This record gives sequence, structure tokens and C-alpha cells, in this order.
Amino acid sequence: MSHDGVGLRAVTRSVAFLTAGVLAVPALAGCSEQDEAGKPAAGQDIAAAKRDRIADGGTLHWAVDTVPETLNTFQADADAATSRVAGAVLPSLYRLDANGRARRNPDYLEGAKIVEREPRQVVLYKLNQQAVWSDGREIGAADFSAQWRALSGKDTAYWTARNAGYDRIEKIERGKNDLEVRVTFKKPYADWQSLFSPLYPKDVMGTPDAFNDSARRRLKVTAGPFAVDTVDRKSGDITLKRNPRWWGRPAKLSELVLRAVPREKRAAALAGGRLDLAEIDATEAHRITSADREAKSGKGAPLTHGPGAALTPGRALRSWAIAHGSDEEAADKETMARKKRAKAVAKYTGQQSALRGFVVRKSLEPAFTQLALNGSQGPLADERVRRAVARALDRKELAKAVLEPLGLPAEPVGSHLALAGQHAYADNSGALGDQDTGEAQALLSDAGWVAGGPVKEGKPKKGAGAEASKAARSKKDPKDPKGSKGAKDSDDADGSGDDGMYIVGGTDDKPADDESPSVLAPRQRGGAGGTEKHLAQDGKQQLKPGGAPGAYAPRGTRAPGPEAVGPLARNGKPLSLRFVLPSGPGSQSLRAVGDRIARMLDRVGIRTEISKVADDSYFKDHIASGQYDLALYSWPASAFPATDARPIYAKPVPAADGSLNVEQNFTRVGTDQVDQLFDQAVSELDADESRSLVRKADARIWAAAASIPLYQRPQLTASRNGLANAGAFGFQTPLYEDMGFLKKS
Repeated sequence: MSHDGVGLRAVTRSVAFLTAGVLAVPALAGCSEQDEAGKPAAGQDIAAAKRDRIADGGTLHWAVDTVPETLNTFQADADAATSRVAGAVLPSLYRLDANGRARRNPDYLEGAKIVEREPRQVVLYKLNQQAVWSDGREIGAADFSAQWRALSGKDTAYWTARNAGYDRIEKIERGKNDLEVRVTFKKPYADWQSLFSPLYPKDVMGTPDAFNDSARRRLKVTAGPFAVDTVDRKSGDITLKRNPRWWGRPAKLSELVLRAVPREKRAAALAGGRLDLAEIDATEAHRITSADREAKSGKGAPLTHGPGAALTPGRALRSWAIAHGSDEEAADKETMARKKRAKAVAKYTGQQSALRGFVVRKSLEPAFTQLALNGSQGPLADERVRRAVARALDRKELAKAVLEPLGLPAEPVGSHLALAGQHAYADNSGALGDQDTGEAQALLSDAGWVAGGPVKEGKPKKGAGAEASKAARSKKDPKDPKGSKGAKDSDDADGSGDDGMYIVGGTDDKPADDESPSVLAPRQRGGAGGTEKHLAQDGKQQLKPGGAPGAYAPRGTRAPGPEAVGPLARNGKPLSLRFVLPSGPGSQSLRAVGDRIARMLDRVGIRTEISKVADDSYFKDHIASGQYDLALYSWPASAFPATDARPIYAKPVPAADGSLNVEQNFTRVGTDQVDQLFDQAVSELDADESRSLVRKADARIWAAAASIPLYQRPQLTASRNGLANAGAFGFQTPLYEDMGFLKKS
């Protein structure tokens, strides 16, 4: 399971918080009335086809991570699979277009607009006269009213995860006829288009029991192109069938099966015919593109990947020699290993042959990955240190490292609150500034962290250098004793009894990805209380070509680049940050980005202790609970940031029990100014002015330097050849009724 993504409705625990100081934000002037949203960085890739080219009937098997615990999207344990079911079977008054902007859904809504602003905001909805629930009842005001009452927050018997927007409604009434619904707000609400999507029938929302329990396992009444047929938790299948009462364009597929398949098993499921459509990671994408390339070239599976990739001619000869040697015990073991390897290669080759029937669809997800800085404690409680971390990062390099190999646009994200193409997007990163090593070092110096400062830990004992490096390079998490094994590759293992120091050569600034960057040995320089060390006179030490005279490091650590500075310390304590990363198989990309970030921070004197923790504890036990200094995770973009993003950046406040309520602000950094701008934006009914306020809030979030957006997440989807209108959707809401298989010519 990948922890690159974090849902909007996460559970938090309270921790101590230190508020950030208020800074002047010179870039606020850049948030003008001019539309800076631009176009999406990448369009959708769904093999678009007209409906007359698509066959009638067929079953599409689409991968999901798990069978959802609930089919009620407004409950705390709802997930992406819950939303996918709701999108196919329930009304959504508005859906997102290819630019990530909300558009009226004509299948349910003939029109909707604000008809009164004073003394109260009133929105009048005109429903599609053909819109009915699957039991034949018309969709109407009673359904709107039941959903409002359930989600308003007034009745605590409803176990709701959110009530944003619904808590601003004063009353809901029938209009001039059954097709009109009047919604009156007690407080102005700019994001009123976010409400009633999805819309549940009054059968679900009418009572707490129905809301809390009945809708978790089944939805008897629906109103979409599909209806829920079965939810089989044993097999992991959710089967949706055509809705015979659907009044819109008839669904092309007769069945849509959402099948729970873990991401690491999806390549095998695709090859085995169990899936037609699945989100995959870069490794599986490479397998599929390689299979397609092999098919076109007429060659078999290459030895450059798969279970036989590591078997070089030399190793193959050695294996044969052992299997046919005089040592019978060794020969038996090697023969068994050869048979096992041959079986794995045959299985892999067969899968590659089957994967030729798929293509990889590529786009960018409506979500971005960020570096989170926990400002509640430690060095990062100082805004200057947070800003130094941000100024040390080359965000363009990080975006290129992730996206360029996939053939996707590699531009860093410039906003916390929207992505390129969305109404609220504007690049406000100038409020913080671009990568600048000198500025980062100046900020650290101003905060009292100086190179060569005294450290109270004392001089390492003989042989302790490598152990200290090993501990700092990959700190073992108590909840994940296995998670740090990956850092052993470059640790000293020769067992020598020297003092762990040796002369090292210079390296370039971009070491290989497999080099651990967590602790790079400092070059001791004069000044700031430090003395230059020269160990080159030791005849046992050898200076490599291009090496920096005088540089030294614990054995097993990489030499610093020419820009690395001495260890920074203040009041006898070294500057070191705990960098928490997930250890699971689906998180390789995050760990690679973490390694690059650690190297960038080392160049300005900030050391990192990388802790690789178990996937199932990464978010709950570390991010949400505040047990980290640095972490990588993602947030989805919203068409309504004034509502949806506010909990992520709101200033934490004391709760009634004495704890701190951080909502979803896991960096624990917030300001009154940001809160005020969100409040103003969500109450401003002029769309341009509301957008301007959101952009100003974003600039101030940048200035606080607690969350550094890095890049938009890649979206890779394996799609069966001949499947149309499905794949990498990007921003756009899927049109379930248009999905299907092309007619055979």
C-alpha cells in the first residue's frame, strides 16, 4: 500500500504547538485579478471515443485497493473506493471538467444560481424533470432537506465526518413546483456548488440508524447510470449493473466490477485476465511498456528485468559448475535453486506475453506531494530554520527526478490550494523564494546555528564513527524493526578496529540514487570556532583523485560535495532532523525523493536522521501524531479550496480537554491571518474576489514555510487494448456511462 497519498478526512491526535511569527509577504501584490490559472500541466489520457464506436455490453474489471468499509462518503472511514461507487450510482449536481473546475451536471440539474443575496443568500436549484431514484420516486426537496439535517452537525446521533457548508444552511424548501429546491443560507457561502454531491436519498439520510449502519454495506436506492448489485467481501468484488431506470445516455457496459487487488499484485492480475483497468506504479508501467516493445520487435522477454535479470553469464556458469560438482549437498541446493529460478522465469515470461494486451495511460493526478515540516517542537519551531530548509531545496530537480523518466511534464507546484488549470491556481512560491544556498545558510546563522560550533556529545570512542553514521543514516523505528534494513548497504562492515575515519575524495553534487544521503561527513573549516583538520599525512590514508584535501568522514559514508559545510550546532546541540519515510514496496519513489532532499539539506549543514517505518504506522503513528520533523505525503486538490483546504492549514486551537485541536494541520503551523483570509474567501460571493483571497492565503502559507509543495503526482493506469473512455482521467470526473470496449472492425 502506498502512503504517497493522504485522504482529506484523516484522524488526528493533539500535540504541542508553537505559532509561527508574522512575516511581510512581498509577493502578495502578484495575486491580481488577472486569471493566472493557466492550463493543466497534463491532459487526461483515456482513449477517448464516440459512443457509436463502443460495443453494447461487456464487463469491465477495475482495480481498487480494498472493498470499502462503508458506501457512505460522509463517514470517517470512507475511501477512494467509496467515492468510485458513489460516482457511478448516485447524483452529483456538479462534477469536475478537464481543468479541475466544477461544472453543472445536466443529467440532474437544469440550472442553479443565487437568486437572492440580501438579507440572506438563496440558491434556487431546478432539477432535471426526468431525474428519479431507482424505486421510481422523483428526486426532490425532501432528499436535499434530509441530507442537510444529517450533515448540519446539529444532531450528534449522526456519525458524520464533515459538515462544512451544510452548517451554514438555514432552511430548505420546495420551490414553485416539485422540480425546484430553494436553499437559504444563514451565512454567505461562496462554495455552495460543493454541496449535495453526491446526493443520497432520504432513505439513507432520514434517520441516524440508516445513515450510520444501513448505508455502510448496501445502497438499496440509487440514481445513476449504474446500481449496486452485490458487495462480496470474501471475493473482494463490488458488482455494479446498469440501472434500468436511468434517464441519461444508457451505460455501454452491462457490468462494472470493482475488484480489490493490492497494488503489488496488479501486474499478475492484469496478466491473469482478472483486471482490465488498474492504477499502477512506475515498475509495473515499465513492465507493460517493455512487453509492448518486445511484441513489436518480435523478441522475447529481455534479461534486463525480471527474476532472471541478475543472472549474468559468469553467475550462470558458476551455478552450473556447482550443480554438477563433487559436493553433493551444494549440488542439490544449487539444483533446487536453478529449478526454482527457471520456474519463476517461465512464469514471468508468460506474464510478459499476456501484458502485451495492455497499454499504459499517463497523466498527472489532481494531487501534489509536499515536504511537511513539523513546527511544533525542535529546531523547526523556529520559522527561520523552516525557511532555510525550504531555500535549500531545488524543487525543479525533485520534480524532474520523479516525472521526467515517465515522460510527464516536470514543473514544481506553485500553490498549496490548487493545481495548474484550476480557478484558484497562481504560483505564489515567490513569497518564500527559490533555491538559494547562501540565503539558507544566512537564515540558519541568524537563528544561531553555526558551522563548527561545539557539540556536547564529546569525541567519539575508537570504532564509534561508523556506528554513529549508521544510526544517523537510518534510525530504526521501534514500531518497524525491519524498516531500516535498506540502509545497511553502505555501512562499514569490515570489522576493522580503527577509529572509523579515513581520507576521502571529492564527489559531484549529484551522487547516485542508491547512495544513502542521510549523514554526509562535514568538512571542518576554520572560523566560527572550528579548526581545519588535515589527516593527509597519515601514510595509511589515500587521497582519491579529485579529492578535497583535509576532508574526512566516518568509514562507510559518502564524502561531502564541494558545497557541504561543517556541522551546525547551537548551545552545544547539533542541528539534526528526523526524516520519516514509509518502508513499503509501493513507496520507492517517496524514498528516492527523500534521499535527494537529505543531500540538498546536507549542503547547507542540516543533517537528517532517516527513519523508515512500516506503512500501516506511517501516517497514524507518525504524521497525525506529530512524531516527525520532516515527512513526505500528498494532498488532493479541490475545486473548493476555501472549504476543503482550510482544515489543512488552520491554526491549531486548544480543545476543551486541554489538548490541541490540529484538525488536518499536521505541521502544527498556522496563523490568524491565514484563518481570516479563508473565512473571508468562503463568505465572499463575488467569485473573482473570493479567488483573490484564496491566493493571498496561499502566499502567506508559503511564507510560513511549514509545507513545501514539490510536484504533482504521476497517474499511471494500465488499460486493456480496446477499452475506451477510461484510463488516466487527470482532473475530470469519469463518465461511467461512456466507458466500454470498442466494436470489433
